[in-house]
Amino acid sequence: MTNFSPLLVLDCDSTTIEQEVIELLAEHTGSRAEVAAITAAAMRGEYDFATSLRERVKTLAGAPESIFKEVATQITFSPGFTELAAAAHSAGGKVCVVSGGFMEVLDLILPHHLVDCYHANRLEIQDGKLTGRVQGEIVTAETKAQYLQKWAVQFGTELRHTIAIGDGANDLEMMRVAGSAVAFKAKPVVREHADLIVDDSLKRVISLFTAA
Repeated sequence: MTNFSPLLVLDCDSTTIEQEVIELLAEHTGSRAEVAAITAAAMRGEYDFATSLRERVKTLAGAPESIFKEVATQITFSPGFTELAAAAHSAGGKVCVVSGGFMEVLDLILPHHLVDCYHANRLEIQDGKLTGRVQGEIVTAETKAQYLQKWAVQFGTELRHTIAIGDGANDLEMMRVAGSAVAFKAKPVVREHADLIVDDSLKRVISLFTAA
């Protein structure tokens, strides 16, 4: 194994963090069961992600924007994430997060000393309340792959030194273009396409760029 400076690109929900943010938001609007069912089907690849996200976001209409701070307090990082990020930076690498979730929450939870850049959807807010709509284009599987390639150029990282980490069908495209693909507590369809399968701690990913 050769040591190198990696570009790590992680999914957010159930990968960088242990929770699904849309489900936490839905708890505040009484629509968690409905949202969870749509989320699970989308992660299995049974529904178009963009369509399913719009349907889930509709259930949040009328919620106050203070909901983001409330939800942020419920979020915890996945085991090994902080150690993995620190190891990547020690190796001269970068850590980025690309998510089908929401910038409003990522802005609150991702510390600058761990994450170099991130991208996600933005929710439309009017008069201090969520409208139930997403602003602009939705982050899809193709968007995630494009951001991995964009960040590789930005940081001068060869694609073979990029590592994509995800758990759902929406992560397959970025895993396909990355030098190494990691399935973390992932759905079967994702595990089939992974170079490394991790079910316990993200610290195991360190072995991909640092020789023992």
